[in-house]
Amino acid sequence: MPELSPFEYNVIYNMMSLAVATMMAATAFFFISPRVNPKYRPAMIVTGLVTFIAFYHYWQIRGSFGMSYAFDVAGGTYQPDAAHPFNDFYRYADWLLTVPLLMVELIAVMALARAEASKYLKVLIPAVILMIVLGYPGEAAIAGGGSSAAIWGWFVASMIPFCIILFVLFTQLGSAIDKQPAEAQGLIKLARLVVLVTWSFYPIAYVIGAMGAGDDGGRSAGSIVGLQVGYTIADITAKAGFGVLIYLIARRKSEIEGEVTGAAQPAVA
Repeated sequence: MPELSPFEYNVIYNMMSLAVATMMAATAFFFISPRVNPKYRPAMIVTGLVTFIAFYHYWQIRGSFGMSYAFDVAGGTYQPDAAHPFNDFYRYADWLLTVPLLMVELIAVMALARAEASKYLKVLIPAVILMIVLGYPGEAAIAGGGSSAAIWGWFVASMIPFCIILFVLFTQLGSAIDKQPAEAQGLIKLARLVVLVTWSFYPIAYVIGAMGAGDDGGRSAGSIVGLQVGYTIADITAKAGFGVLIYLIARRKSEIEGEVTGAAQPAVA
């Protein structure tokens, strides 16, 4: 880990704090999920679990990052503390739990038949897990001064299941979306697009980190800022932001079906 200026350190720490607050607030809202048909409660529970797990891990990530640096009064910079190295594995532990659940909540809110939902999840969940597992060795190679072949080889390998996920979402899932209520199809397609856009932040952040990695294992301050801030923005939008869309889909479908919990009853003439 390189030394950081107060500005660079605070940007990373404050973004992590923003993630903690966002995930905590999102969890409370998703578990309450007002005015949603009980049929869509499972999707909202999964959505709340995603942000709760992310809240816990961001609490740990922020704490680990804070302990990994000490302020040098004489130099006016934050110096890495060798006694407390930053534990970035918290991110991968979080992703292994939450990213598969993101696929579950998207399929759950569509309320597909069990056989049809299982057909999609049997492809999406293994692909998601494989994408994360293959990405971690590349991240470790960046941090440990691994070879360019290892850094970029693992990157390419992890992008293969990522492309499989996009193929399923944008081709095979299309027929299932067409069966959804017309008023909700736009939101579901938007949720699918959000997956594409927000998940694209992760490889971009990886590339920024890789470009700043030296052969001796050192990393530039800019690469650390880009990597940590990029991952944090991606997590906020891909989990809390995506969760809001899942709620809107559940709410819209509940309104269409006329079974919105707590909805105002029409006046009796």
